[in-house]
Amino acid sequence: MRGEVGDRVDKSAKRAPLWARLSAVFGAVLMAASGGVLVTGSALLSKYTDSLDADGRLIGSGAPGDGRTAPADIKGPLNILMAGIDPRDDHSPPLSDSIIVAHIPAGMNQVYMFSIPRDLYVDIPPFEPTGFGGGKSKINAAMSYGSSVGGGRHDVKQGFQLLARTVSLLTGIDDFQAGAIINFGGFKQIVEAMGGVTMTVDMPVRSEHLQPDGTPRHRRPECADNSCAHPYIGPQKMYPPGRYHLAAWEALDYVRQRYGLPNSDYDRQRHQQQFIKAMAKQAMSKGVVSDPARMLKILDSAGDALTFDGNGHGVLDWALALRNLNTDSMISVKLTGDGAYEGGRYLGETLAPGSEEFFAAVREDRIQEFLLAHPEFVNKNS
Repeated sequence: MRGEVGDRVDKSAKRAPLWARLSAVFGAVLMAASGGVLVTGSALLSKYTDSLDADGRLIGSGAPGDGRTAPADIKGPLNILMAGIDPRDDHSPPLSDSIIVAHIPAGMNQVYMFSIPRDLYVDIPPFEPTGFGGGKSKINAAMSYGSSVGGGRHDVKQGFQLLARTVSLLTGIDDFQAGAIINFGGFKQIVEAMGGVTMTVDMPVRSEHLQPDGTPRHRRPECADNSCAHPYIGPQKMYPPGRYHLAAWEALDYVRQRYGLPNSDYDRQRHQQQFIKAMAKQAMSKGVVSDPARMLKILDSAGDALTFDGNGHGVLDWALALRNLNTDSMISVKLTGDGAYEGGRYLGETLAPGSEEFFAAVREDRIQEFLLAHPEFVNKNS
């Protein structure tokens, strides 16, 4: 997508398999690994995937041999928590710009994804490692409250632990079987290694951040202190509706946008889920799994983009366990809401009625039945 809109996909042409974030960003990496076992051998793959390991620091698990109970086999139903961050450095508190839960039913052949709105106003529980006493705030601040390790430094893995506890408190999901942190800056390398991504732009979107050629927009001088809500000026990159093959920088810019969209962050959540689905499908295409050089380049890039905690199991174990996932039937779920106010002051978002029933369906592994009875929760154009 260069200049206006890069390579528009001709709908009348025979479509190649789509291999164009969570997971899935995580899912795409796992699926690439599972296919690659057939062509490269597990020993070589382990060399590349070891760099993703979080050493049991995301969901509080440990690896076999660390004195803890050996992990149970990977069997459904499974709940995987993913957080997308865009950190500046380890002196800056991390904020989880994207929070996605992937639910895999007992049959292990399908994925349901739902996003937790980043501005959701929730109870964040106390967290002893940082001395945080608990309180109400936007959910994307949970990682920040849990990340401080002293000396002005922050550890995103530790912050993820508090995010996981917060999401558990919200949804009633007691345990996550895996967790992943996606660094958007590093993830750009994965998308580049994949050759971009083919996906549908479902509404007109203009970039808040980039010019048409992909360079950053200019910042107004009076906004140098980051005090302005919209600090940028000048030409904007446009994404008109249609089906396109997006370059890595275009795809990541597109899924970042929320300003000017009819439903703001809720539209952005849908676009992110569409991106994940496209990534996962493309990861299973013959052009990837039959190309060892490309696949290993993807896995090598993942070391800078993905931190993974598989509850004692490595990425390769998960890749093999999820090898039968049907990416064509991946279901994207929408959780809508409205603003929460106190004395006219905006606090964040609240979830719409029915969300508690949806969370109960996740806990009881009956999402399919719930969505059949409540089709309004399904993203129709995902």
